[in-house]
Amino acid sequence: MRWDRLFEDLEARAAAQSRLELDAEVAERTRLERSRITLGERVAGAGGVPLTVRLRGGTVVRGQVEDSGDGWILLLEEGGRQLLVPVASVLGVSGLGRPQDDTRARRFGLGSAVRGVSRDRRAVVVRDVDGGSVHGTIDSVGADAFDLAEHPIDSPRRPENVRGTRVIPFGAVAMIAST
Repeated sequence: MRWDRLFEDLEARAAAQSRLELDAEVAERTRLERSRITLGERVAGAGGVPLTVRLRGGTVVRGQVEDSGDGWILLLEEGGRQLLVPVASVLGVSGLGRPQDDTRARRFGLGSAVRGVSRDRRAVVVRDVDGGSVHGTIDSVGADAFDLAEHPIDSPRRPENVRGTRVIPFGAVAMIAST
């Protein structure tokens, strides 16, 4: 009998040690999976949730996630204005909640998103990372910058309305807002 209790005790200890090792492995794998979720992917999982996003340059915007991709987020403000936000200009996001294993973010980059805005030929307001802003129409988009024809926000892009053109590097953009 004494030997039976000893063997039972040893088996119980071995089972408990196995459970501890399994729990540790599961916890480590969970941490590893979470470490691979980018901010863009995390924001993509927040569709329909109102977010507050603080940007470089002191701008704070609020909206729901309409789309996202590799390095960018498209927010929809309550009034219907769309905000294209490079992830590099984000200083903080409130309202996300816990990370989700959601990878709905599109794989195309900021350049593709800016080209989409350019195709619409709508006037935009570009806010830079220092808090400045300029408005006009995006004429063309390169690999790391775009050309903006500056004109009054309430005037169409016509030669007589264009005051000048400006080349804006993607790295300088805090947000591009539709009008």
